[in-house]
Amino acid sequence: MQRDQMEFDVVIVGGGPAGLATACRLKQLAAAYGQDLSVCIVEKGSEIGAHILSGAVFETRALDELFPDWQAQGAPVHTKVLRDDIYWLSGPEKFRRVPGWMAPKTLHNEGNYIISLGNLCRWLAEQAEALGVEVYPGFAASDLIMEQGIVKGIITGDMGLDRNGQERAGYFTPGMELRARYTVLAEGCRGHLGKRVIQNFALDKDSDPQHYAIGLKEIWDVDPSVHEEGLVVHATGWPLDDDNPGGSFLYHTANHQIVVGLIVDLCYQNPHLSPFEEFQRYKHHPIIQRYLKGGKRVSYGARAIAKGGHNSLPKMAFPGGLLVGCDAGTLNFAKIKGTHAAMKSGMLAAQAIFEAVKSGANSTQPLDVYEELFSSSWLGEELKRTRNFGPAMHKLGSVLGGAFNLLDQNVFNGRLPFTLRDKARDHEKMKSVSDSPSRAYSKPDGVISFDRLSSVFLSNTYHEEDQPVHLKLGAGSIPIELNLPVYDEPAQRYCPAGVYEIIKTSGAEKALQINAQNCIHCKTCDIKDPTQNITWVPPEGGGGPNYPNM
Repeated sequence: MQRDQMEFDVVIVGGGPAGLATACRLKQLAAAYGQDLSVCIVEKGSEIGAHILSGAVFETRALDELFPDWQAQGAPVHTKVLRDDIYWLSGPEKFRRVPGWMAPKTLHNEGNYIISLGNLCRWLAEQAEALGVEVYPGFAASDLIMEQGIVKGIITGDMGLDRNGQERAGYFTPGMELRARYTVLAEGCRGHLGKRVIQNFALDKDSDPQHYAIGLKEIWDVDPSVHEEGLVVHATGWPLDDDNPGGSFLYHTANHQIVVGLIVDLCYQNPHLSPFEEFQRYKHHPIIQRYLKGGKRVSYGARAIAKGGHNSLPKMAFPGGLLVGCDAGTLNFAKIKGTHAAMKSGMLAAQAIFEAVKSGANSTQPLDVYEELFSSSWLGEELKRTRNFGPAMHKLGSVLGGAFNLLDQNVFNGRLPFTLRDKARDHEKMKSVSDSPSRAYSKPDGVISFDRLSSVFLSNTYHEEDQPVHLKLGAGSIPIELNLPVYDEPAQRYCPAGVYEIIKTSGAEKALQINAQNCIHCKTCDIKDPTQNITWVPPEGGGGPNYPNM
């Protein structure tokens, strides 16, 4: 197929905090040294911020470096954290408040802000465009341009294909080749191009497996009498446990709004578990329900989280480009924060690329200087000091693991002379239904708890229905012949959007129905399927959720 081409010095895939910080720093460096540098961002969402979802408590360290005058420039960072409440939930009505001194210092949020990361990204995009970055939302990067083993850019997805992959008359538009000296992959957690690059170049051969969680989040308008702007609430324990771990958050933002969420580690063992249903249960706990009672839910979304940290970082430089942010796994799970890390990784990537461009280096050579810049930066040091946090929780459980992390972070400052390892892959941890206790879920009450379809409606998700299904099965027989009898096809439950259903066809025959139009691009199926039979690829650009303030 003949495709139009555009050429840039740098093409960045993904308009999240990592990609935007990369672009802004590149243009700042080019201006400082009088260089002409063409930079392009390609974003699959309908606009910058449309697919962005995070808690989010924000540490401003990287933003302070990127735009020291961010307050004067009107960055949407206003709600200061005033207090941390931490709870151990021991049952559906039981709890114990954890004194501040008993919590690892990484969970203390003095000086941080509660923000909408989507709105911060929209602001960063404005800064990027003012600096001369070309920003193209609504275009999905569907493939890499590979020549002689070197990444030379990306191809945007074709538009106007029908469900069978045939061109729709009057609608078809072929994707474009965006060629670049350097390609930066900033797609977020489990990016499909990042996944391929890691596999193709064996970038993770010296790393522990990446570990993941799914984060589910809602925004509520609440009664002003129970609202306390700046309050941060974290909890662990019920409704999860050591075999099915995770935690939760509830943040009081401005305008009498609360964001509430549950994080479920994707190493959970019980195939009967539904992260979505556990989230609905969690909201009925008295500690949480007291804030939501009388309120109104206004938004819903979910997203996978890369939480392996330092031990799971792959090599981030590959021939022709770099991995940044959650595409590489830079989130600091000990802090439950990734935005400052994503931005800093992008800024370091920009430095490495600009130094190579300025020196006239051959773009076919890997930017190994990026690894050196990363490891010697405050981000590299921060991730190294928290390297044992996740493995301790997985290996020792919430009580002993929590005690270990308290000592490691508060007494030894993350400098213990050994490193705990977690070599098991998340999808390998799932047990069969015959070895797992059932989990009963109550019908949602429509007041505090809700069903999937009404939740997906609040995510403003839309896909053109007559297009190829973007959730690809490696073998069409596996869901019914293997996953159903062994695991009761867990895709029915781990998907937070009702994409996967087991339906009856003729007679007693069963089939897996994929409702791809419901997909909110969380990537959980790509991660958690026990047979690794599902591959997520991007649908037509502009499809998916449209989060207003996530």
